[in-house]
Amino acid sequence: MTKDISNSKENYIFDDYIAAIEKCKVYEVACVSVLQPTNYLSHRFGQRIFLKREDQQSVFSFKLRGAYNKIALLSDRQKQAGIVAASAGNHAQGVALSARKLGVNASIVMPLTTPPIKVKAVALFNPNILRYGDTYDEAYGYAVEFAKQNNHIFVHPYDDPQVIAGQGSIGKEIHEQCRQPIDAVFVPVGGGGLIAGVAVYLKKFRPQTKIIGVEPSDAPTLYTALQRGQATTLDKVGLFSDGTAVRRVGDETFRIAKALVDEVVLVSTDEICAAIKDNFDENRTLLEPAGALSIAGMKNYIEHHRCTDNVLVAIISGANINFDRLKHVVERYEIGAGSESLLSVTIPERPGSFVEFCRTIGKQKLTEFNYRYSDKAEARVFVGLEFENPQSDKPQTIAALLDKGYEVIDLSDNEMAKLHIRHMVGGHLNDNRRNEQLCRFQFPERPGALLEFLEYFATQDLNISLFHYSNHGAEYGRILAGVQVPKNKIGEFKKAMQQSRYQYQDESGNPAYQLFLR
Repeated sequence: MTKDISNSKENYIFDDYIAAIEKCKVYEVACVSVLQPTNYLSHRFGQRIFLKREDQQSVFSFKLRGAYNKIALLSDRQKQAGIVAASAGNHAQGVALSARKLGVNASIVMPLTTPPIKVKAVALFNPNILRYGDTYDEAYGYAVEFAKQNNHIFVHPYDDPQVIAGQGSIGKEIHEQCRQPIDAVFVPVGGGGLIAGVAVYLKKFRPQTKIIGVEPSDAPTLYTALQRGQATTLDKVGLFSDGTAVRRVGDETFRIAKALVDEVVLVSTDEICAAIKDNFDENRTLLEPAGALSIAGMKNYIEHHRCTDNVLVAIISGANINFDRLKHVVERYEIGAGSESLLSVTIPERPGSFVEFCRTIGKQKLTEFNYRYSDKAEARVFVGLEFENPQSDKPQTIAALLDKGYEVIDLSDNEMAKLHIRHMVGGHLNDNRRNEQLCRFQFPERPGALLEFLEYFATQDLNISLFHYSNHGAEYGRILAGVQVPKNKIGEFKKAMQQSRYQYQDESGNPAYQLFLR
């Protein structure tokens, strides 16, 4: 989403923020992070690219800036009363560290689904940790009520002027560190505190610099708000980039963003995974998904705007990634980079057909090959191919397969194929399982959650004929299930699933299911 805001800066209306940023107290706990010129990324994309390395802060995230500024500016009476925050990760660490530094009693409400590694990281600073709810929204609601009941100060993760000013110190540093004109700065967006603070400062002193927000395509919080002209609560958001999985942008952050943000770029999970790999190639460090958003958005922007030799800055917001999630990143980054494609190819069921198929592919690298018998006439292959030059090699390879008479379906953008089918190809339905309904579920991951799910199905008196459970260290588990349902009860079944407490999606018509499992 792009908009023209060139006329909105004639009379600058955020001077109070500039003053607050100039005198903020963040450097009592935060360092001036490096504005790193890149070699690999600049050469690869033909730009002059800089990374603002907030992953190098003591808690591996920018969040301590806003948290500390807010707490440090409290009155002595407010500090004595104590503070409360709700967070599943980086904000919690920033608040806990800041509270210890300032001698303030802190209570942190963390969802039950928070991975143990993040709970332990917060516990190092000895706050009072309270566990509540399956989601951030539930933890947030509990924290606000807890603060009221105990007369504590609630430290909001983004929608607070003093928090915004603390994050705005990053914009001030970029302005001071880069002597040359900057064409665009890319900022990850969750609730909007970071982009609001950065935009306020840079648009004052560098009005020609574009401020580009980057969000996951399944959590377009600011994008949607700008389209509708008001802060909007999304029904649900994706959870891979958990640091930006916010359903509603802040009111104050939106007021600022509406005036000063030039564009919002949306990126897919696969593009985020590819960006994590890009940063690893550049720095040999690993970023969390939210931390790599700016790189993914920058790449998207370069491609769509056909930039050449621009000066671009990407804010690397954090590196608190669960080690278990690396499996998912490794599995998906090649698709995000465009180098790997997943194809369904139907080949003749006869001796030598596999060799003939491979000859047609030629020298393209096979990353995966799943073969299962279909019938006496034909077989279907689920194949992964890695292309050195995807834009030319992929269409040429598909054209060669079609010329040989093969039926080819590109499943590279099929989420169910990427999450589940590639791990469980094979086994079509036989005649006594023709009433199978295929369902995809997502639910908060915590001890006993899978058992609760299975017990729920037991109460529905349903027979599960297919089951695949996937969790890569995330807060949410994923299940693909085949359920036998009599034809006269399919409507009743679908209604029951939609009304259940689990996120549900009917996949019975998905082509990946029809090709490999049904």
